[in-house]
Amino acid sequence: MSAATAPATGHVTRTLTGKTALVTGGGRGIGRGIAERLGRDGARVAVHYGSDETSAKEAAAAIEAAGGEAFTVGAKLGRPGDAEALWAAFDEHADGLDILVNNAGITGAREPISGLTPDDFDVVFDVNAKAPFFVTRLGLPRLRDGGRIISVSTVLTRGVGMPELIAYSMSKGAMDVFTLTLAKELGPRGITVNTVAPGIVDTDMNAGWLRTSEEAWSGASGAAALGRVGRPEDIADVAAFLASEDGRWVTGQWIDASGGSLL
Repeated sequence: MSAATAPATGHVTRTLTGKTALVTGGGRGIGRGIAERLGRDGARVAVHYGSDETSAKEAAAAIEAAGGEAFTVGAKLGRPGDAEALWAAFDEHADGLDILVNNAGITGAREPISGLTPDDFDVVFDVNAKAPFFVTRLGLPRLRDGGRIISVSTVLTRGVGMPELIAYSMSKGAMDVFTLTLAKELGPRGITVNTVAPGIVDTDMNAGWLRTSEEAWSGASGAAALGRVGRPEDIADVAAFLASEDGRWVTGQWIDASGGSLL
């Protein structure tokens, strides 16, 4: 039971040279995939972590080993002062920003509406919606004109309902609206704002159920029209397009990056 071997990317063009990027939750999973791809494309990458400093440092080291530049930024999201702490750490290493990737998130308690407590609900929204809202708000004075804001959502906000992930899905739905609205506000500054929505991706977050059996893996593969489980680099490549000059005319969009899971 394993994912198919990822094709060699061969990316050697430094399309983001001179740009600075911040990827929240950049030490693992989709966030790490995005951080490494942006670094490969020439951006200097701030790899944010909440508690897993080791993974963030490993991601930064991987970026540097591939010829890029990176540094780590520690700040626990979902608590008072989180955005301020994140930017204070960032400002020690950089004097401006070009690409902000709101990736960090949690699934929280896997309960239907009848089993969710107010605390369960608040924890998910604090990390998945409130934190990126205020990280972005405080980041806007640092974000240069012509910059990019990219948020990672989920296909669970469109056409797929999972009762046990109702709070998670609602929190990501809030970020979808955030993208739509902020894109219009920031358009005059040439800043694009978009959302990338993965389906099932082989990450630590999903390993607890995805890798428990051949049946689970097979079922997840069958959910996508392309017949396999997603990989972090599948999402990272879409984010890289949006971050690049090629994505300059795309804004306010929710982009399905699920391999056709909604078909």
